[in-house]
Amino acid sequence: MRKLIVATTNPHKVEEISAVLGPLGIECVPLPDAGIPEPVEDGATFEANARIKARAYAKALGIAVLADDSGLEVDALGGAPGVHSAYYAGTGANRAERDAANNARLLRELEGVPDGQRGARFVCVLCIARPDGTIEAEARGHFEGRIGHAPHGTNGFGYDPLLVLPDGRTSAELSPAEKNARSHRGNALRVLVPKLPRVQ
Repeated sequence: MRKLIVATTNPHKVEEISAVLGPLGIECVPLPDAGIPEPVEDGATFEANARIKARAYAKALGIAVLADDSGLEVDALGGAPGVHSAYYAGTGANRAERDAANNARLLRELEGVPDGQRGARFVCVLCIARPDGTIEAEARGHFEGRIGHAPHGTNGFGYDPLLVLPDGRTSAELSPAEKNARSHRGNALRVLVPKLPRVQ
């Protein structure tokens, strides 16, 4: 299998990407634990941050790297938390604690907002960069729904328990296979796949 470095320390993201690319003969591996400095993600868009990460890690490792930048856009909040999704409620002792705090803040800010005004979507931008900074491939995917009034489901991570889909289930109530078939990351990967042969 060909190997592709995925510029993330989030094992859930690596699992979701691997589920789509693995059957194509591409082994996705997380960033090596080698003390590589984390770049400052100060872009105003998901595209900008994905490029920042892909270029920084590709240069540091000397090989092509796939980076993902993703988050939640809520219509009633003007698109927030957007690029600040991961740290919307600040830092936490670990990822689970941070996710819980982010979800709690989101529910507080939408308190009293009716269902018809709680439209939201997950956005994912994937970017592959070479060590010289060349962007070889990029793709964007969306996952539409609305924000529920309480978390439901135990699958997934992040805001998954709050995004209610048209069928009434949350993203966290989907099986991994269902989520990969419908999610923002799965959709972005399917756009990216036709571009992969020329960057391997």
